[in-house]
Amino acid sequence: MTTHTENTHAHGGSESRTYFVTLVALLILTIITVAASYVDFGAGNIVIALFIATVKASLVALIFMHLNHEKPINAVIAVAGFLFLGIFLMFCFIDFDSRVNFQPVNVKPVVQAPATPAPAAAPEKK
Repeated sequence: MTTHTENTHAHGGSESRTYFVTLVALLILTIITVAASYVDFGAGNIVIALFIATVKASLVALIFMHLNHEKPINAVIAVAGFLFLGIFLMFCFIDFDSRVNFQPVNVKPVVQAPATPAPAAAPEKK
């Protein structure tokens, strides 16, 4: 049989302080996300929002899931997963940006009829 050594961490003021600092960081990052949504960065809005969401998810995984108390390789693997997700999404954005607005061949383009001119106003009588 294998023996399981359990990591006993001191629960006390330092842990509650860590949770409070993490809460403040998550709230600040949420405010930054909301503020960035009101500014038009073009396609950069998605990149900024995903980057902030990745940072927030990494904080939650490291602090609340206690990956920072585990072996360092577990934290590296968790953060690397988010990093690779970001890289794959960036490749999708690069590919999407290089495309032209193609229409399928079986779809007829919508032709808008020219606007009818307004009726001429009758001349005023004196």
